[in-house]
Amino acid sequence: MAEHLVGPVDDFPPGTHRVVRVRNLEVGVFNVRGAFYALPNVCTHQFGPLCAGNVSGTTACDASTGWEIAWVRDGEIVACPWHGLEFDITTGRCLAAPKVRLRSFPVTVEAGQVKLTL
Repeated sequence: MAEHLVGPVDDFPPGTHRVVRVRNLEVGVFNVRGAFYALPNVCTHQFGPLCAGNVSGTTACDASTGWEIAWVRDGEIVACPWHGLEFDITTGRCLAAPKVRLRSFPVTVEAGQVKLTL
């Protein structure tokens, strides 16, 4: 495994993401409220460009919401632009099928630069 510089931290403001190419792999690098995450730019459904999708939240209805439908996890969910399959950016888990999980890559910030380890 090796570290790869993917750009200055200023290119990844909180609430944004970019798709970068490292060697022959496209990776989405996400800044979720100051924490960095990286997922492969491939949806497990039909290999669509997952990280080109919209980032938003999702709905929940459980004890934590008082059993009312509520909008939760804003900025933590990416939806594939082809068919809308949603993934948790922080874990790589598919919301519709929690046993399906994308590989996530370590991301660090050092001297103002975002580094991805592949």
